Amino acid sequence: MNTSGGMRGGRGRHPYELTDESPVYVISVAAQLSGLHPQTLRQYDRLGLVSPDRTAGRGRRYSARDIELLREVQRLSQDEGINLAGIKRIIELENQVAALQSRVAELSAALEGAAVAMQQREAAVHASYRRDLVPYQDVQQTSALVVWRPKRPE
Repeated sequence: MNTSGGMRGGRGRHPYELTDESPVYVISVAAQLSGLHPQTLRQYDRLGLVSPDRTAGRGRRYSARDIELLREVQRLSQDEGINLAGIKRIIELENQVAALQSRVAELSAALEGAAVAMQQREAAVHASYRRDLVPYQDVQQTSALVVWRPKRPE
C-alpha cells in the first residue's frame, strides 16, 4: 500500500534500485507470495485495503511491502476474526500513527536545530561583551548605621 502519499520506490535513490516499496510483482506472483487467490487481491484493492501501483496499461504491480500487508490483512481476518471494514480502519490508523511519528521526528530535528542556533547566537552575544567593564553586583541593603569620623590633626 502506498503509505507515503507520494512516489514509491524510495526518494532520492537511483531509479533502478529496488526497495520494499518498488512495485515489481504482477498479481499472480503477489497472490502466490501472499498465499491468497488473485480474486481476493482484486477485492482488497477495490475495498482500498491494499492498493498496488498501476502500470501504464492499468495492470497491478505489488511491492514487497504490499505482500506483507496482504499477509497481515489475511492474518487479522482469519486469526483475529476482524471484518474487512475493521481491518481497513486499523490500516488507516496505523498509517496515521506512522505519519504522526514521522512529523514528530521532523519537528524534533527542527527544534534541535533551533536550539543549536540559539546557543550559537547566545555565544556570539557573550563574545561581543566589552571586557573593560566590570559586572555590577547588587549590594544588599542593610539597616546598619555607619558613623564616619574624620581623623583629627594632632
